[in-house]
Amino acid sequence: MNYFSSADSSKESPVISKSAACSKISISRTNLYYQPKLPSKDLLLKQQIEAVLLEHKAYGYRRIAIALNVNHKRVRRVMKLFNIKTKKLRKKPRTRIGANKFLVNSAKNLFAEMVINQPNQAWVSDFTYLSYQGKFMYLATILDAFSREVIAWNISVRHNKELITSTLIDALNKREKTPEIFHSDQGSEYRSNQLTEILRSKNIKASMSKKSSPWQNGKQESFYQKFKFELEDFNSYPSQGELIEAIAIQIHYYNHKRIHSALKMPPTIFYQRFKTAETSKDFAAPLHLSYA
Repeated sequence: MNYFSSADSSKESPVISKSAACSKISISRTNLYYQPKLPSKDLLLKQQIEAVLLEHKAYGYRRIAIALNVNHKRVRRVMKLFNIKTKKLRKKPRTRIGANKFLVNSAKNLFAEMVINQPNQAWVSDFTYLSYQGKFMYLATILDAFSREVIAWNISVRHNKELITSTLIDALNKREKTPEIFHSDQGSEYRSNQLTEILRSKNIKASMSKKSSPWQNGKQESFYQKFKFELEDFNSYPSQGELIEAIAIQIHYYNHKRIHSALKMPPTIFYQRFKTAETSKDFAAPLHLSYA
């Protein structure tokens, strides 16, 4: 039955009001004027998500939710609704070598036994290779294990003791306090007399992972994996100088802008807030950061 006006070839049907029609079919008259708000809200969130991804191409829905201060489930739903995809990090399979293949450590792994609950307790270090136009460049970094901040970094065409010691000296000059331990793998660059003497002069204990156990320096491994993923193709830079500039920009972005999923904020901001609130005891670090 049609309750609204219509016409046929013989006569006009009686006109019925909207209120009467709604009463007959048991709905509220306000439903005739209702426009759902969710599509417009979802469209606004879609635009906000796309704005975040313009600067943070590798953010997943959880980091986007933190950046926008909205529920991560809503972000995930809207991204799925509008088919918004982010870059996927392909994790390399982790393999362990049997204990019988380990050699005696040059230094004990002090990091695994340490409770990390403030900055400058432990610094972790490693270097990685960057393949550029058929040649290798080597990037060395030192991170604070608590704040995850890159304290110092250096690049060289050789992975030698000078690369590591110069990075350590830079880190010592940038922080007002020396760490309790300096953790690394057992590479020859980290067992040099020059590095050992610097650590001894600063009363810093050396700590090393077992051989062929990269997971024992997991914070550095994780940093390099994501760093290379977000920097993308090294060979796309026309010159070595432009690649080094891009690395500097990427490290600054990591320290100052990129939300660390464990910290819920960028590392430098986390470090600065801890320092500011340290005396008032108002700052609460994520609980899982209390363990190495």
